[in-house]
Amino acid sequence: ALAASVREHWAKNGRADKLVMSFHGVPHFHLEQGDPYHCECHKTGRLLAEALGLAKDQYLVTFQSRFGKARWLEPYTQPTLEKLAAEGLQSVDVICPGFVADCLETLEEIAVENRDAFIGKGGKTFQYIACLNERADWVDALGRIVRRELGHWWDEASPVADQLALQAERAKAFGAPK
Repeated sequence: ALAASVREHWAKNGRADKLVMSFHGVPHFHLEQGDPYHCECHKTGRLLAEALGLAKDQYLVTFQSRFGKARWLEPYTQPTLEKLAAEGLQSVDVICPGFVADCLETLEEIAVENRDAFIGKGGKTFQYIACLNERADWVDALGRIVRRELGHWWDEASPVADQLALQAERAKAFGAPK
């Protein structure tokens, strides 16, 4: 669904010089403590790039939404976009693969603030590629993932329901009102 979304955007709007995949950042200490999030973001970026047939120099993975004084995962999205523009990159497409739906962070921080930063440093064209939102292929894929992960629990009697029924029977046996 993600690759299809990018392809559709390119078919309609043309393809930029570089695709920036901006993921939500987290403090760097999470990576140091073994959290796999950083690696999963890079894996998602690599798999999306492969699905799109992109070479390593045609895309970047960055991290957004940092705040506070702590070091966060890098490279940071906005300074990266500013640097690309200052180095002469004319056009960029930006997508936020870690977000399933557009929100304040994607629509304001990325699509407006980061666009202004890129253009302000000399970039010419900044296009934000919308999140998957309500795309039918995404909803279908999410449904398949949920069904796979849940197994067939709905086909089996719930142990919780069984436990509650047993407790109710015991309570009735001890005189609880019916």
